[in-house]
Parts: sequence; C-alpha cells; structure tokens
Amino acid sequence: MDCPAPFLSDEYFTNEGFVDGRICSPLGNLTCCLPCPITQWAYPDSFTAMSTAANWVAVAGSVCCIFLLLSWAVLPVDKTFRHYLSICLTTAVLLMNLGFVIPLASKPEECYDAITPHSMSTSSICAVSGFFLIVGGWAGVMWVFLRSLSLHLQICWQLVVGRNFMWFSQALGWGIPAVGVVCALFLSGVSFRYGATCHINHKNSLADLWVPLLVFAGLTIIIQMTTFGYCIKVYLASLADNSASTEGSGMPSYTNSIRTMTPKQAYRRVRRVIALQWRGIAIVLIIIADVIFFSIVFVYQDTTVERVKQNPGVALPWALCLITNKGDKNACLNEASALAVSMPTVGAVLFLLGMNGIWLLFFLGRWSMFTGWRDLIISVPNRNKREFVSVDARLDDVKKDTRSYEMLSRDSGKTMDSSVTPSAVTPLSPTYARSSPVGGPARQNDYVWNNILDNNNNGNSGRRTPDFFGQTARYNAPVRSFSSPRPPQSVRWDPSETFARPYSPPNAGPGGYVNPLGMHKV
Repeated sequence: MDCPAPFLSDEYFTNEGFVDGRICSPLGNLTCCLPCPITQWAYPDSFTAMSTAANWVAVAGSVCCIFLLLSWAVLPVDKTFRHYLSICLTTAVLLMNLGFVIPLASKPEECYDAITPHSMSTSSICAVSGFFLIVGGWAGVMWVFLRSLSLHLQICWQLVVGRNFMWFSQALGWGIPAVGVVCALFLSGVSFRYGATCHINHKNSLADLWVPLLVFAGLTIIIQMTTFGYCIKVYLASLADNSASTEGSGMPSYTNSIRTMTPKQAYRRVRRVIALQWRGIAIVLIIIADVIFFSIVFVYQDTTVERVKQNPGVALPWALCLITNKGDKNACLNEASALAVSMPTVGAVLFLLGMNGIWLLFFLGRWSMFTGWRDLIISVPNRNKREFVSVDARLDDVKKDTRSYEMLSRDSGKTMDSSVTPSAVTPLSPTYARSSPVGGPARQNDYVWNNILDNNNNGNSGRRTPDFFGQTARYNAPVRSFSSPRPPQSVRWDPSETFARPYSPPNAGPGGYVNPLGMHKV
C-alpha cells in the first residue's frame, strides 16, 4: 500500500534537510507528506511570477539605496544634506533588500528532496538570504526608532542631539540587530518556506524575533504619536495666544530662556523643526507600517501551518479534494484558502518591503544630488586641461599657448614668448629698460637686470628677447611717490618746505639724524 497521489511516503527519504519543514500526516501505517514546496500546492501558478516581480522591485529599491549612499559619500554636503540617521537607515534597507536580490540572482533549489525543504545548514544561499533579511529588518526597525526618538527630544524636550546621541545611536542601532540575528539563527534557524527567500523557522521565533521586533516598532509608534500630540497642543495654544509680545520677532529674547517662550514662539519653533524633519517623519511611518504588516502576516501564516501539522483534520477537506482530483491543485484552491494567507496579501507584503528603497530615494533624495552628479561628470574631463599657464610653465607649453600673455622664466624673469605684441600685459617695470648705470641705486639695479637679460639671451643660441620698452619715454617718478615698490632713497624731510615747526631731538646728530639704538641709553 502506498500514499494516494499526490502525497508521498516519508519512508523513501532520509532524515536530511529541514525535516521539520515537511507537511506530513499519518495514514494507517504510513506517513504521507505533501510534495515540496508547499507554495506550489497552496497558491496558483501565478504565485511564482508574483514573487519574482516583487524581487525585481527589491532590485530597484537596492539601486535607489546605492545611489543615495554613493551620493552621500562622493558629493559635497551642500548637495546632499547627509546625516548619519539617514545613512544608517538607508544601509539597513539595503541589507534587507539583499535578502530578496540574492535569491533572484542565484535561483536556488528550494527543496532538499521531494518532500523536504532546504535549511541554512544545507544551502548557503538560504543562510545568506535569511541573514540579510533578518539583520536588515532588525536594523531598519532600530534606526526608525532612533530617528523618531531624536525628533521627539528636539521637539518635546528642546534638547540638541549631539555627538553623545550619535555614538549611542551607533551602538544601539547596530548592536541590537547583531545580537538579534545571532539569536534568531542559532535558536530558530531559517529555511525555504514561502518563495525563494529563506524565512525564520517557527521554533522559538516569537521569543527571539517577532516579539522584540514588535516591541521596538510599538515604541516607535508611541513616541511618534506623542510627538504629534505635543505639536497639536502647541498649535492649539498658539491660536489662543493674543499677547502683544509675540507679534514681533518669533525668536525668544536674550533675557528669556527657551522654556519661557510664549505659545506662539513655541509654535514657530516646532513648525521650523517639522519643516526640516518632515521627510524623516514620513519614512519612519512607512517603514514601521511595512514591518508591522509583514510581522502580523508572517506570524499568522506560520501559526496556520503549525496548526495543520498538529491537527491534520483541519486540512482534511483540502487533502481529500487533491486526492479526488488526482493532484489538480487548481480545483482545490478554495479549500486551500483556509490554510494559507491569500496571495494578494502575501504579494502586498513582498512588494511593500521591496519598495522601501524607492521611498527612501523619494523622501531623502534631493534634486541637487542629480545636478551634483552632472557637474561632477562634466568636470572630470576638464581636470587635465590647463585653465591658465603659470610663470614657471615649460617652454613647450608656452609655444602652444596662443594667448597674448607674456611668460617669464623661473630664474631670471626673461620673456619666453617672442610673439607677444607690444600691447600685451607684462609684469616688467618700465624702469628695467634703463641701461645707464649712472643715477643712483635705481639706475644701478636697472643696469644689473639688463646685464642678466643680455647674458641669458646670448646663451640661447642667438635667440633674444625683444625690448618692448626701449623706445618709451623715461618716467621720472616724484621723490615722495609710493605708488610702486622702490628702493629706499636718501631723501630727508626739510621742515622749511612745509608749515611744520622745526624740531630736533636732544640726542640728534648732524642733519637731525637720530640713532635708534641710542635712544634708550641712560
């Protein structure tokens, strides 16, 4: 005697794989089991296409998360307005999406044999996908909790969250998910149960995952609703505030502390905070709603399957329908609806989880990110182009330069480009064109400069620098002109030329000269 189709007897299979994942029921001396996977019998054929489409939505969400993380890492802060709460939340959602993307890329086998699903001990893909799904879900809940807590402290308690809160958030936001995923994998484990992604097993799952996860989700909702309640209270109080002191500036005065603000001033402060944080508030509500929805649906589905295992009579009408119709599952889908969550509900959960990355880009992304990437891509090819030529540019570069700017050598200051027109701008001073060594220090400096230019020109194989200033008229600068740097000249002030009274210090020498080192002699 054998089990009726489509059921299979477990005596033909070994006790390997995830044995607890089998759906079996005793039938006389036999133990008949439903073929693996269970979703193939409880849902229509379109279930596979629906789960694949949901995984592709998770791929799109992952691309959005990667775009945000790269923008925050590469672009300047004035383009992205990055914050560690946003960065960590996006990283958490990316980790959770990887739990759906990896099975889509690897296409793993869900079943170890005809009646036994794979577990994390028999399939590495199962272990990796289950790990990312759990740690991403944990981290997502923790970071929306911390974001909600940060907003509550700023609005309701007028606290400025700083570096201490940041380190506290990092320890809590990543420490608890690390502990939670270790407890979930060792106390419960993961296996292929609904689709190509591994989910946590029923054993101890309420204690090590679902209850703690729902506790933090509930705390997040309570904190968020408390913050909203406080905002409504401040708004209503501002409507009843008719004091004249609040008609002017909305900021508290220097003589009053922030706790003594009038209702209208408090309302303006809360309104400013909400105007800056509304994106974070929206994403917190969306992710918390998704997590709670997913948790309730999955716990209900898990409880239903366990009830069928413990009480096979619950599934007897469905089993008889399969036997009568010789394994035609489409004829028995109505009876299967009492044993599993409806496919639209499961599809809604999978699609909402995959869309979290898209919501992050919609709320946390800014148009300036796209313009910043555009500017970055456009500026990369121009980085190697020379915007201007420096004084110590090479001779080859100067020859290629078609602009009418005269270039100077690094050492002597001689001109490097003989094609410059006389109208070109030059840093040489007209006094350098003087050739006579007579006439004081200025003329002697000019003579030295001309000798240097002539010596350098003679060593350049006949190439000489044109003298653009040889034909210009000499310029005699006034004695007391300070319009350009000049060497010190021995010109003394004559009181007789002005209306000032002549005066000489007692220790002045001939000509009124005062020795600065002798001024302090006792």
